[in-house]
Parts: sequence; C-alpha cells; structure tokens
Amino acid sequence: MSTPPPPQQSPQPPAAPPAQQAFGQQAPPAQQPFAQQPPAQQAPGQQAPGQPAFAGGGYSSPIPVVKTHLGHALASEWTKIRTVRSTMWTLALTLVLTVGIGLAFAAALSSDDYTGMPLLAGGYFGLMFSQICVITLGVLVVTSEFATGMIRTTFTACPQRPRVLLAKALVFFGLAFTVTLVATSLTALIHSSMLGGQTVPDWDWDDPIMEGSVENGELIASSGHWMGATVGASLYVALLGLMALAVGTLLRHSAGAITFMLGVVLVPLLAAMFMVGEALSGLRDALIEYSPLNGLASLFRIPMIGEEPTTGWGMLGLLAAVTAALLAAAFARLTTTDV
Repeated sequence: MSTPPPPQQSPQPPAAPPAQQAFGQQAPPAQQPFAQQPPAQQAPGQQAPGQPAFAGGGYSSPIPVVKTHLGHALASEWTKIRTVRSTMWTLALTLVLTVGIGLAFAAALSSDDYTGMPLLAGGYFGLMFSQICVITLGVLVVTSEFATGMIRTTFTACPQRPRVLLAKALVFFGLAFTVTLVATSLTALIHSSMLGGQTVPDWDWDDPIMEGSVENGELIASSGHWMGATVGASLYVALLGLMALAVGTLLRHSAGAITFMLGVVLVPLLAAMFMVGEALSGLRDALIEYSPLNGLASLFRIPMIGEEPTTGWGMLGLLAAVTAALLAAAFARLTTTDV
C-alpha cells in the first residue's frame, strides 16, 4: 500500500516590513496605549476627581474667620434699630412732645409773677406723654422680629441667645436715654430762661415743695433740681422702656405687651382716684405713692402724695430692681424655650 502524499500548503505572503519612522517622530496615539496624558487644567479651589475631600491643601476662604463677640451683636442691633423707620418717628415724637408741651407750659406761666411750683417742674407734663412713645419702642424692638419670623434669622446668625437680648437691651437703653436726656435738657433750659427770677411771695418760702427753689425771694433751680429733672427723669423713662423690652420678650406679642405696660403706668393712679372712704385710704395712698407717674413726678419735686417732698431717686432704684428682675425672667425664657 502506498502512502498518500501530504497536503500541499499554500504559500504564506512574506511579512510586510515595518513602516519606516522618521527620526524624532512619535507614533500615533493608537500605537501608544500606555502613554502618559498631560493633566487637565483645574480651576483654582476646585477639587480633582477621585481626590479625597481634605487631601493636601484644601480651599481657603478669602473671608477671614474670626471669633464673634458682643461687639458684633451690638453692631447688628444698632444697624437694625437705626434703619427701621418706626424708630426715627417714635424718637422724633418723643422729642417733640417733651419740648413742645414744656415750651407751651412755660409760655403760659411766663406772664405770672409766681408759678406755685419748682422752676423745672413743668418738664414733667411733656415727659408724662412722651414716655408712652419710649415704652412702645421698647416693646417693638423685640416683638417685631417675633411677628415677622426674622428672629429665627437672628438666632441663626448668633446662636448665643443671651448675647442677642443683651445687645438689644444695651442699644435700646442707650438710645432711649440719650434722646430723652436731650429733650429734658432743652425743656429745662427753656423753663430756666423764661421762668427763672420770678418773685416768690413770703408765705411760700417755707413751703416744703419749694425747698431749694427760692433764693433772695426769687425762683431758682438748684443743682439737685437740675440733676433730677434731666438725668434722673431720663433714666426713669429709659428704664420704663427697658422694662417694656423685657415684657415684650416674655409675651412675644406687640399689642399684649404694650397694653400690659400702659396698665402698669396708668392703672395704679386711675384706680386710686376711685377709692373713696377711710377703709381704702391705705391702699389708695400706696397705689399713688408707688405708681410710675408719681415716681417720675417726684424727680421734678412735685410728688402727688406726702407732706414731705421726695427727690424720686428711691423710686428710681425700685424701678431699676423690678426691671432687672423682668430682664432675668426674659433671659430665662429665651434660653429655655424654642422660638
């Protein structure tokens, strides 16, 4: 048996020689699968893909980061209170009522020989009305933010709630005291120039109310009178406004807080007017003596009750103690309750 011949294989074409490459010329990218690609351009502060969030040098803000303090809260509250239109109108009305009524009072008595009261006492009547403006402003400093919901923004910017209330109290008290001091000082100067030097009759020289107001038979004002009618009265009204701020923080309602404060100022004296008879005489005298209006009148040396006139500084201290207690309660409620 013969062996079959092996199958013939088709001849393979010769392999093509590699393409000639010019000297210094790189191969196309397809022939360089592992070639190093240049890094993509990255914007400043932009994190590269796949890079950890805090790897290397992170983004640094151009705004300097500082620790906040009470000064920042004071600046914020001062900006808020001076840019609100109602603040300017309320303080302007306080100035107009105090000086305007005081001027009218002095003009009405300037033709008489004797006023029957200390030289600077007429400033009380204008301040008796203008204090309502200060009380209203003290309430609105807090309750307006609660009514609009802006108090949430305030507490977000400054989470330290006691610091916020302290800043509000300091800014408002300083502004109210300054404006009231200007108003009472102008009124006192008007009364001194228009009524000073009037002749006081002999029988009134020993009147307890006129103690320190008569010199050589003429009507004068001592340094104590000036201090009480200007600085003392301004402190008294500013403390009433600060008390209104504390009540507004506690109630968080404008109408309710204003009504409460008007009741505190007016109701004791009005209630005493309707208490007749000996059985109610003790309560009536106590309501008159400790009413805010009598405390303010005492600073002008015209108390509403009592044989011996008081200077009013004791009532000012009592008002300061009550205001401090209400502020402490306001701090406690602000820090223990939600907005």
